Amino acid sequence: MAKQFDLVIIGGGPGGYTAALRAADLGMKVAVVEKDKLGGACINRGCIPTKALLYASSTFSSLQDCDDMGVYTDFISFDFKKMQDYKQRAVDRYLDGIWSLFQENGIQVFHGTGTLRRDRTVEVSGENGREFLQGQFVILASGAKPGIPAIPGADGVGVMTSDQLLTSNTWNYDRLTIVGGGVIGVELATVFSNLCSKVTILEVGDRLLGPMDREVSAQLERELVRRGITVHCGVQVEAIEGDGTVCRVRKGQETFEVRSSRILLAAGRKPYLEGLLGEDVSPELEDGRLKVDGDFMTSEPGVYAIGDLVSRVRLAHVAAAQATYVVEKLSGREPHIRLEVVPGGTFVRLPVVPSCIYTSPEIASVGLTEEVARRHGMKVVCGHYDMGKNGKSIIAREESGFIRLVFDAYAHTLVGAQIMCARATDMIGEMATAIVNGMTASQLSMAMRAHPTYGEGIAAAIGDAMRERRD
Repeated sequence: MAKQFDLVIIGGGPGGYTAALRAADLGMKVAVVEKDKLGGACINRGCIPTKALLYASSTFSSLQDCDDMGVYTDFISFDFKKMQDYKQRAVDRYLDGIWSLFQENGIQVFHGTGTLRRDRTVEVSGENGREFLQGQFVILASGAKPGIPAIPGADGVGVMTSDQLLTSNTWNYDRLTIVGGGVIGVELATVFSNLCSKVTILEVGDRLLGPMDREVSAQLERELVRRGITVHCGVQVEAIEGDGTVCRVRKGQETFEVRSSRILLAAGRKPYLEGLLGEDVSPELEDGRLKVDGDFMTSEPGVYAIGDLVSRVRLAHVAAAQATYVVEKLSGREPHIRLEVVPGGTFVRLPVVPSCIYTSPEIASVGLTEEVARRHGMKVVCGHYDMGKNGKSIIAREESGFIRLVFDAYAHTLVGAQIMCARATDMIGEMATAIVNGMTASQLSMAMRAHPTYGEGIAAAIGDAMRERRD
């Protein structure tokens, strides 16, 4: 006999635990099935660990160049294992908070592999054998795993995924080659460059961070090169040789070798479907992802899918937002969160998902870039500000970067923002809020911004857009 629940969730990552907490808050009886650790890849092997290492490595890096501020360090060093221990303490503390909330809300956690069966039943296979849970609704949120490109030699001893690298305690990274110039690649390049590794990025596309604004990509590449990172775009890794220490690379008609201590495969992630679907269910798939409707329901009635299983944009906060949307819909409420909007005066759906990249300087964006807006036939006005002129940037010696705001030329509403500067990831929330609420340049300019702050750059970019509009 299956145990009965209002909602059964497969996967305890940001999508899964957010759905569980919101459902419990709305009075539902909730079960979460997780085969590994609560928190999923993001908390255990992704977002939190990476940012902890970025913080530790940037602290080390900053101490190498502080004589001009009157701070002298005759000798500094780092202990990679202790850095990993610090990272793990941050992860454990974060997870403690999630477990506390689960206990306070009476959410039941079942450890084992969750497999969807017919009639919204989930089979749990764990150390204690098999048991069955049945929900009025089921949410699939099993996340993603690292994608392994089809490169001969990719299984070499010296080849790693980000999951493996983030659990490594031994320093073997004097020279690190990163295959992939996306978010994972550039963030980990920043970490190891901070720790004095000789880092090389090999990217198949014509630029880093392909989906991002072209100016952002170009300026990031210049900044990485300035920091000593070698960047090759538009290249193909034909083979990995020497037990995983040599990449044979082709660019056009030219071939060359890149030698390193370790090779990191950072060519993206793909939906984790292994063991998720039983033989008695057959939800539709599309391009390797579960196909869902506008409310995230699969072709199986009462079964929903969120996060990396369905999204092209694989971000923790996307999964969490989708989780909130689905649970509130299931409870009969109007979802309070917006995943996209259509501002007044336009006919284009705007994504309101902030994208954040924790390089140095940080990068954040939301809505449309100028290039994409024009591709949609929109007439836009842009405001630009060079953060090298910003007082806080000068004080903090973070003078590389800019802010660009994209406004509809007729309604003057904000439709996009790209920020590249220190604390950009903290600043982008204001821009997302403005887009969701259809705020205009004039309305945004009414707010007073303190001095000296990075946020003053937003006011300057708004002013630049308003001047362009008047001209």
